[in-house]
Amino acid sequence: MQIRLFPLILAPAMSAVMGAAAAPAPQVVTILGDSITAGLGLTAAEALPAQLQAALAQRGVRAVVRGAGVSGDTTAGGLARVDFSVAPDTRLCVVELGANDYLQSMPPEQTRHNLEAIVRKLKARHIHVLIAGGTTPERTAGSYARAFNVIFPQMAKAEGVALEPDFLAGVQGRPALKQADGLHPNAAGARLIAARLAGYVAKAL
Repeated sequence: MQIRLFPLILAPAMSAVMGAAAAPAPQVVTILGDSITAGLGLTAAEALPAQLQAALAQRGVRAVVRGAGVSGDTTAGGLARVDFSVAPDTRLCVVELGANDYLQSMPPEQTRHNLEAIVRKLKARHIHVLIAGGTTPERTAGSYARAFNVIFPQMAKAEGVALEPDFLAGVQGRPALKQADGLHPNAAGARLIAARLAGYVAKAL
């Protein structure tokens, strides 16, 4: 009598293959931002996108983080390129813009208008949005700074999107976490930003 073991041998292997095929693809997160997202002064591995992907992995979140950062970009620049900088397969877009508007003393109402337009374009494409707020280089006193800093929470609430209320929390005022220019985070600073941002991204996903 001949015993056929072939199907029994194949069964575990086939199950493993089918299990791998059934695993969900990593979710795509795109950061639409300025020089911090672009990683000015850092290597690609040290920059925010790579650090955020690593921080999400530590939380058990399978995601591919793409950087769509342009050094010096304002909210107007982000609005002009959002359609082609954020790919269609993006599930969540982190909007990290506004610091350069502040540095150029742009009217807060114009910054808010640009951010609203960016958010609405993304929502129309069924892409979830997370606003990175509090992006002024330093929170100084004065009516302009106050008017600028309230843009992010007010706009996020009005548009019904997620908010990271203080993107640079823990880095501002700490020279050891910044580059020589005193503005941009160094590798350790980017890692701290990513670790904090990862919690908001994971929740938004």
